Amino acid sequence: PQGSEEAKAFVNAFLKRSMPKMKDEAIQDILTRKAVVLEHYSKKKTKQKGKKTKGFTAKQRREMHLFEIEPNQQRYTIFLPLHELWKQYIRDLCHGLKPDAQPHMVQGKLLKADLHGAIVTVTKSKCPSYVGITGIILQEFKHVFKIITKEDKLKVVPKVNNVFSLEIDGFISYIYGSKFQLRASERSAKKFKLKGTIDL
Repeated sequence: PQGSEEAKAFVNAFLKRSMPKMKDEAIQDILTRKAVVLEHYSKKKTKQKGKKTKGFTAKQRREMHLFEIEPNQQRYTIFLPLHELWKQYIRDLCHGLKPDAQPHMVQGKLLKADLHGAIVTVTKSKCPSYVGITGIILQEFKHVFKIITKEDKLKVVPKVNNVFSLEIDGFISYIYGSKFQLRASERSAKKFKLKGTIDL
């Protein structure tokens, strides 16, 4: 057991460490009170700036051919399950596609929906060679659709000057490509006019 002097010295040293900003006279003044509230000074943590991982630029992605579909994978049957998933996605989006569903509501949903996996047909075009092309949309870019046909041919069809049709559960919707020149991610926030000037 410590003697009274040793205990007093220990307490004084302890209080001095606990309250480094206070003078000795102030500490002695506090000791005359019944309760002593010790102060706590936490060390400020220096935040380390984490390095952000930089992704590839658009040019680098093109050079690496990241978005190109390999020739051995350009087969229509491979992407039929994707089409089935797309149909289920549209049914959920349109709350079942019931017979009493309003066509303009379905059309509005389809304009903002993701079309990867949809089967589309070019119904009108200023270029006659595009008319009749039917297939599954594999990739959608701002200005073109990449479509795989039943003949296992990958077609790049521009949106401008083309009218596309897609059918699901009896609902046929028409897409005027000239008014549809947006990326898939941008269309979800776009407000489309269901009525207006229609041109190729």
